[in-house]
Amino acid sequence: MFRILGIVAACAFSVNALAQEYPTRPVRMLVGYAPGGGMDTIARVLAPKLSEALGQQFVIENRPGASGSVAAEALASSQPDGYVLMVAESGTLALPAVNPKVTFDPLKQFAPVSGICMLPMAFVVNPAFPAENTRELIAVLKSNPGKYAYASPGVGSLQHLAFELFKRSAGVTAVHVPYKGATAMMPDIMNGQVPIGVVSALAAMGPTKAARIRTLAVTSPRRLPSAPEWPTMAETLPGFSAAPNVFLVAPAGTPASVVQRLSVATRSAVTSREVEENFAKQGATSTPADPQQLGAQIAEEVKRWAAVVKEAGIKVD
Repeated sequence: MFRILGIVAACAFSVNALAQEYPTRPVRMLVGYAPGGGMDTIARVLAPKLSEALGQQFVIENRPGASGSVAAEALASSQPDGYVLMVAESGTLALPAVNPKVTFDPLKQFAPVSGICMLPMAFVVNPAFPAENTRELIAVLKSNPGKYAYASPGVGSLQHLAFELFKRSAGVTAVHVPYKGATAMMPDIMNGQVPIGVVSALAAMGPTKAARIRTLAVTSPRRLPSAPEWPTMAETLPGFSAAPNVFLVAPAGTPASVVQRLSVATRSAVTSREVEENFAKQGATSTPADPQQLGAQIAEEVKRWAAVVKEAGIKVD
């Protein structure tokens, strides 16, 4: 009995020591997109705060390619020791359903660490389009099935899935026109070549103020502090939510003590005034979920986006 108690005590001490000692060397934070983009900017706002809190450098490592799957697969194959993390987002969770070549499983191969922020998207139209709000958009599309087209940054992008979720929720149809990135599609929305689009809320702000586009609604559950005049889609379609969530994950099997230490530091960072102000400039809102909350959120999103992908028949070749 005493021997067993001694072993248990030794194990508890070992786990506690691991948590206290971690990290003892620099930590790599993978980002699945190129430097300078929204995800990269968010990671670079967060990294110095984690370095300050945990006493080691948190280094951003950009692994762009295949809508984030290059970075996700690198994370899944990394040692589960807390020294390789990933700043991931909701689009990452949809990849296995969209692309049959994707090999990682976010439910089995990611260890949830902490929520970081939410990046709302916006449904926008050309100013000449005959709809001022979501209700009118639904009415126009129902009256003209298949007549109008909508733009997204690409097949399987979260903007694409958000509009397909809208179609499913509202019972409407529209033709998808995929572009190679958000920058390429905005001019065509402005000139009316493709009258409807889904863009980041931040990207919508300038053109909306300049009357080059009209913003109908945002995809987050709540209105944006930076644009409170924009309604949410949920105000017309109760329960609608398609705002990309950004979060921190580690490889599955990372010690719980390490995950907890990272989670506490991340949640403290994203609720600091400095980080919240930086996020606001990106149109983002802090979402400091703990590992259990984030795990439930990831499971719900994987299920939601897989259902949208299946119903819409979306596949990336």
